[in-house]
Amino acid sequence: MEKVLKISFKVLCIIVLIIILAIAGLYISGNQYLIKAVRTTYLKGHTSVYIDDYPYFNNNVIRAGIPQNWELHEKYNDIQLNDILRKELEDFKTVGFGIIKDGKLLYEEYWDNYSDESLTNSFSMAKSITTMLLGKAIEQGYIQSVDQLVTDFIPEFLNDSLGRLATVGDLSSMRSGFDWSEEYSSPINMTTEAYFGNNIEKQMLKRSFKLRPGGHFKYSSADSQLLAIVLKRATGKGLAQYLSEEFWQPMGMEHDALWSMSGEIEKSFCCVYSNVRDFAKLGQLLLQKGNWEGKQLLDSAFVNLMTMPNSEAFDSGEPEKYGYSIWTDKEFHSPFYGMLGLLGQRVIVVPDENLVIVRLGKSRDKSPSARPLDKDIYLLVDETIKSIQSFSDASPQK
Repeated sequence: MEKVLKISFKVLCIIVLIIILAIAGLYISGNQYLIKAVRTTYLKGHTSVYIDDYPYFNNNVIRAGIPQNWELHEKYNDIQLNDILRKELEDFKTVGFGIIKDGKLLYEEYWDNYSDESLTNSFSMAKSITTMLLGKAIEQGYIQSVDQLVTDFIPEFLNDSLGRLATVGDLSSMRSGFDWSEEYSSPINMTTEAYFGNNIEKQMLKRSFKLRPGGHFKYSSADSQLLAIVLKRATGKGLAQYLSEEFWQPMGMEHDALWSMSGEIEKSFCCVYSNVRDFAKLGQLLLQKGNWEGKQLLDSAFVNLMTMPNSEAFDSGEPEKYGYSIWTDKEFHSPFYGMLGLLGQRVIVVPDENLVIVRLGKSRDKSPSARPLDKDIYLLVDETIKSIQSFSDASPQK
């Protein structure tokens, strides 16, 4: 028995030593962010990032002011979602779904103990929010235009022969040529470091540009994060504070929201935590060309710039699916644009139907799509419209 205990003790010591060496190796190699990644995902029962991980990060609060609740549609929650739409929502672990029709809340539903107050991660919808802040900063004179050089705000790139050509518009439209790989498959990659690291500004500024700015569209979380640096230096305000002052409070958002931090700056490529009703207001603001209850919160010309496909970013014959931090398919039979996030976060605007669709959830359909954007987006648009029409057709005529 004593011999067995000695052997067990030696094995335990070896295991502990291996762990210590592994941790030391991560710090030496600069990959210590993996420790936090493992601690906040695998040790919490998840295999990747998830929608309500905000307790494990530092967050700035996006303060709400006096809440202005959505006006309820006269048919609020009377419609029935058709079987195709309900199956899609439930198969991919939707936690909140909302429909805004004609400026009123027509339908909302929640699953898995989530509610209209639950904070969940926007993921890349934050990129669209960041560009809305860019539009406001231009309007207020902090930034001259989308054509102003990035180096006016980030002089660290003045010695970069390509970087000194980049404009803030190149960042917003994903045409900067910045050296970044949007990698998700391996745990050791720059995107994982951006999400779990503790100094994203340093991470961005130690990289460089590798292609001439203003070229072809290339999706890059780094572009949005560089834009956050521009905005903070231009306005002298954190993004959460700026968002609160210029949109969250003037629009009467119902609840405070959170914006996850890395070091001293918000992670603008992801990580605004809010709810169906308040995210829906951002979609409604875009639908209304930046106007909210008679006040122009965002210049209508800038909203058009955001939501129209940027033809210069795509080759001839290629689907023009992106504007300025907004995804779009203007060739679809129900043309739409939207804010999209990693795990199926959706704020979809269908102008011809005067419709905003919001979907928040834990996963999304990754099967191949016949169109430029994710398959689930088209299903949400089509089946939501069908559900509304079916109800209208079945309702007694007055």
